[in-house]
Formats: sequence, C-alpha cells, structure tokens
Amino acid sequence: MDAAARLPPGRIVLLGSPLRGSRAAQNLARLPFGKKIMGLGATEALLAASERRWNSARDLGVIAGDLGFGLGRLVGTLGGPSDGTILVEETELDGTADRLVLRVSHTGMLFSAAVARAAGAFLGTGRFSH
Repeated sequence: MDAAARLPPGRIVLLGSPLRGSRAAQNLARLPFGKKIMGLGATEALLAASERRWNSARDLGVIAGDLGFGLGRLVGTLGGPSDGTILVEETELDGTADRLVLRVSHTGMLFSAAVARAAGAFLGTGRFSH
C-alpha cells in the first residue's frame, strides 16, 4: 500500500502554485546564472508547461491571485493576468474540485484574510464561496 492510500480523508488547498510551468521561471532561466539560482529540481518542474491532472481521492482546491505586484515582474513581462509572479492560467489543473481567483499578489496570499477565509471554506466544505 502506498503512502497516499494510508492517509485519512481530507482536502488540500494550493496557493498560487505554478501547476502548468512558470513564465517568470522561463524568463529567469534566460538570464546569466538564472538556472543555477533556481536549482535543478525547480527548472525541471517550472520550465516545461506540462499537462497534468489531479487524480487523488482528496479534493483539491486552487487559489490564484490577480494583483500583479511581485518579483516575477523583475525578470520580464508575464503577458497576462497574474499575481506578479505566477500567471493565473499557470495555476489551472484538470481534476480540481474548485478554483478561485482573488485580488491578491503572490506574497500577499500568505497574509490575506480573504485567502484564509476561502481556504477555510474549502477545507470545510470542498467548495470555495464564490
């Protein structure tokens, strides 16, 4: 039996996660020493925009931000709605139970009462309050 099968039922919330690659990481990788700064594991996961699907028994909720202030802007244009580091579209993942876009920046998610309320709602009910 694998570790995931032994876990009790539950729900997971991801905040601003680059599930489909990262334009900011691609921009950084083009700079001298950019790949070295990110490290091998990060470059593998962030530079290729791969199609993934959530296939777990646990419900997954994703919160994205669209307040475009963040460090990602320092390495180039992101080219769409973003939290300043991760594009909203990069947070999309097939198989999620629910997804929500809030007016927050990438770092601001960690301090946002709205994000905390939304995450709590999802963890309690399996849905965000839209």
